[in-house]
Amino acid sequence: MEPTTTIRSFIEDHIRKQGYTLQYFADLSGVNAGTLSAIIKGTRPIAMAQLDLITQGMNLEPGHFYELYGAECFVESSPHWRRLEPFLQRCAELDKLDCIHRVIQQVTDDRSYISELFEMAEGMFEREQNQAALMLYECVAECEKYQHSERLALCHYRIFTLSLSQDQNQNLRAAVLFEPYINRLDEERQLDAIKDLANTYLALRYYDKLFALADELEQKSKVMQVYTTKKNNHDKRITAYPLFVYGVYANLLKASACEGQEKYKEALYYTEVYTDLIKNHDSTEEDWIYIDKFKFWTEANTYVYQLLMGDLTVLPTYINYIEKNESEVLPAIINILEVANQLDEDIDEVLHRFGDRINSEINRLQGYTKQVESDLYITFLLKRSIYHFNRGQDSEGMKQLLACLREAVKSNKQQDIIHCVALYERYRTNISTPDYANQYKLIMMEVENYYDKKENRLFHLT
Repeated sequence: MEPTTTIRSFIEDHIRKQGYTLQYFADLSGVNAGTLSAIIKGTRPIAMAQLDLITQGMNLEPGHFYELYGAECFVESSPHWRRLEPFLQRCAELDKLDCIHRVIQQVTDDRSYISELFEMAEGMFEREQNQAALMLYECVAECEKYQHSERLALCHYRIFTLSLSQDQNQNLRAAVLFEPYINRLDEERQLDAIKDLANTYLALRYYDKLFALADELEQKSKVMQVYTTKKNNHDKRITAYPLFVYGVYANLLKASACEGQEKYKEALYYTEVYTDLIKNHDSTEEDWIYIDKFKFWTEANTYVYQLLMGDLTVLPTYINYIEKNESEVLPAIINILEVANQLDEDIDEVLHRFGDRINSEINRLQGYTKQVESDLYITFLLKRSIYHFNRGQDSEGMKQLLACLREAVKSNKQQDIIHCVALYERYRTNISTPDYANQYKLIMMEVENYYDKKENRLFHLT
C-alpha cells in the first residue's frame, strides 16, 4: 500500500473495477448506501464495524486495512477513544500486534487515555490476549514510570507474568525488574506476586533467594489471616487461593530451597511444619481441595528426604506409593535417580517399570508452572544420563545427555549447557557411533548462532 493511498480510494477503485453500482456493493457488504457514499466522499469517518463489513464485501482477509486505518485515524489525526477502543480490541482479536504497537506509540502523548488503556489491558489479560495486553501494560508503565501508584505496580506485575517463558535468562531479567514493585501492590495481591516470584527463582535454582521470598510470603500471610479472615470467601477476596494456602505453601517452598542446597534434615523439618499447619487449620469446603494436595506432597516429600539422607529402606514403600499416585511420577523418578547416583544403586528395574508412564508424564505435567516443568524435564534427562554413565551404559547415557543438552539450549539454561558439554567431553571417546558427534555438532551450532545474534543485538544498541 502506498502511504498516500486512502481507504476511501481503495473502496472507490474496487467498486469501479468490479463494475458494481454503489447500491449493489452496499447490499453486498451490508453497509447502508448513504453511509457508503458519505465514506467515499470523505464526509463521514469509517467506524470499525463498517470497515470490517466493507473488507468482507471486497473479499479480503479480516484486518486487511487496519494498518492504513490506524495511520489515517490515530497517527495523522487526533485519536478519539470511541474509535480507538474498538480498533485496539479488533487488532488483539486478529493478532495484529504491529498495528497496536504503531498506534499506541502515537496516542500515549495524550495522557487522558492512560486509564482507558490500562482497563483495556486488564480485559485482554482476562481473555488471554496476552501479547496485546503486554504491549498496553508496557505503554502504561512507561507513561507512569515516575509515579508511585498501585496501578504502575500492577502493570509491572502483569508484565512480569506475561514475560515468563522457557528462556531462563529472560525469566531472571523479568524477576529482577519486577521485584522492586511488589510492596506497592495491594496487600492481598502481594501474596500471589511473591508466590509467582518465588516459583520463578525455584525454576532458576536460586535457592537463597527462594528461601528469603518464602519467608516473606509466610510472614505476610500470617498478618493477612489475622486481619482479613473474612476475605477467605472466594467471592470477596483478591487472592487466587484461600489465605491459609500461602502460609502452607511458603513452608513447602522453604523445604524445596533446603532440598536444592542438600540440607535434607531442614527440608524434612519444614515439611513437618506445613503438615502441622494443615492439621491445625479450621477448614472450609474449598480448603479441602488444597489440603488434599498438600497431604500428597507431605507423604511423598517425607519419603524423598529420608531417601536422600541415605535411608534406602523406604525405597520400596516410596515406589509403591507413586505406583498409586501417577500424577507425580516424573518428580519421583528424578528423586530416585538422585539417590541412585549418590549411592551407586541399581534402579534399572524401576526405570523399566515406570518407562511408559515417565514418557506420558513428561507431556502432561500438572500443578507446575511452565518454567518448573521445563526445569523438571531437563533435570530428569541430566540425572538419567549420569546414571547410565555410572552404570557403564555409555550409549544410553549419551542419548539422554544429548536430549538434555537440546532442551537446555532451548530454555537457555547456561548452567545445564555447561554441565552437558563437560559430560560430553568426558565420555565422547567411549562412543564410537558418529551419529552422536553429528547431533552434538548441530546442537552446538544452535548455541553459537544464538550468541552471535545476541552479540549483534548488543552491538546495534551501542
